[in-house]
Amino acid sequence: MSIEATLQTRSTNQCELCTSTSELSVYEVPPVVEAHSDKSVYLCQSCLFQIEEKRDLDVNHWHCLNDSMWSQVPAVQVVAYRMLKRLSVENGWAQDALDMLYLEDEIRSWAEQALAQEEEVIHQDSNGVRLNAGDTVVLIKDLDVKGSSLVAKRGTAVRNIGLTSNPEHIEGRVDGQRIVILTKFVKK
Repeated sequence: MSIEATLQTRSTNQCELCTSTSELSVYEVPPVVEAHSDKSVYLCQSCLFQIEEKRDLDVNHWHCLNDSMWSQVPAVQVVAYRMLKRLSVENGWAQDALDMLYLEDEIRSWAEQALAQEEEVIHQDSNGVRLNAGDTVVLIKDLDVKGSSLVAKRGTAVRNIGLTSNPEHIEGRVDGQRIVILTKFVKK
């Protein structure tokens, strides 16, 4: 039996999160090593779009998680956990649901695995090369340093850079002054 046929049977042809019956498709819950129905859920287009786009969340739509988080299907539990985690930042009801949700250790590990990967901040220079803490970069443009009369000249090497939580910013010393530099103005 195909994965989709298995999911149709398991879900009784309903979205496994919101119970919608229109425009259903298979969603493989990351990280995907091998396609399998145990690692997939059957979702409507509304749920699928909001999960994959990671923005434009319709908070009212996700109240369905209050029911689907109790599913006996581990893949559904993982998706519900991840969505509640995303929603809990701004919504008290989502945090309350998350506090009530119990997951076996193995399922919680699966749920948090992709969250940790999503949260990893990657810094890239103007050419798309990954920057790491301690690297040396070169400025590709003259930069006025806010709050001082210093102008960081093009071609200046900035050694031993530090990374910030914002992927567009790095920190470094220029003329003895620690400054924040936009990654689009440096190259490795």
